[in-house]
Amino acid sequence: MRCCAARGSGSTRKAMAEPDRNNGRRCGVVALIGAPNAGKSTLLNQLVGMHVAIVTHKVQTTRARLRAIAIEGKSQLILVDTPGIFAPKRRLDRAMVDAAWGGAADADVTLVLIDAAKGIGEEEERILDKVRGARGKFALVLNKIDQLRKDRLLTLAEEASAAADFDQIFMLSALTGDGVDALRRYLAETAPAGPWLFPEDQITDAPLRSAAAEITREKLYLRLHQELPYVSTVETTDWKEVKNKGVRIEQTIFVERQSQRKIVLGKGGQTIKKISMEARKQISEMVGVPVHLFLFVKVRPKWGDDPERYREMGLEFPKG
Repeated sequence: MRCCAARGSGSTRKAMAEPDRNNGRRCGVVALIGAPNAGKSTLLNQLVGMHVAIVTHKVQTTRARLRAIAIEGKSQLILVDTPGIFAPKRRLDRAMVDAAWGGAADADVTLVLIDAAKGIGEEEERILDKVRGARGKFALVLNKIDQLRKDRLLTLAEEASAAADFDQIFMLSALTGDGVDALRRYLAETAPAGPWLFPEDQITDAPLRSAAAEITREKLYLRLHQELPYVSTVETTDWKEVKNKGVRIEQTIFVERQSQRKIVLGKGGQTIKKISMEARKQISEMVGVPVHLFLFVKVRPKWGDDPERYREMGLEFPKG
């Protein structure tokens, strides 16, 4: 996916003489890659200025590529949030890592996020090694600078720069927003000249059904991140407009075992009721109308090996 207009042939003088058909507008694709919990989704939300990508304490929360749209001056930035890159062990892991590198392949600029507080470990070394041999423009983002001394930050920047070639280095806190404005300006200035691909008021290309399911999954993980295993997912199974009453939505939470279903439901159904209330509020804010949300919990053994579930999440089903 490229947003820039194709460059015409001819001399530089001729190109300068041609009228600006885009009225100074620019459009660029920006991919965010990094190890799990590096802060990619938090940074994406800061760049957009709204809560678009889900953020939880649980690693590998982001599963599929999410595209969000940010505006900076006359530049439209198509931000691609990708799953964390790690050593895959399961089929779902492989699909997520493939999605992450696939997002970087089509980008005009790829932001490589490193958790500054964590430093450069095996996962970060694996990413830097692949960046070193890749084509394209890469910028290093050292995140969570509020948790590290300045001298350690400079050392970390030198270590990363020695491992891979970066166009720019940014030090910021995605959580507080400190340093994010400088990154946004850089992305706007380096975006290729070209028409915008999305309306000015659009903030994501995700269908409402998918976005609503992700909101519920976020609330599920935030409430049960200690008790609930990673292998669970949410699907929007029904979406109907109710006359004068907003939208009626049905969603199903899939788990792999009966014991997990009991955890999600909670004693007397109290846990799922709280999850529903929190999700309903945010979904209503997203769609701008009252939402009537109905959640169901179903056991589906080994759903991680079901190709249909991968299509629902926007992932390629790895074979073998």
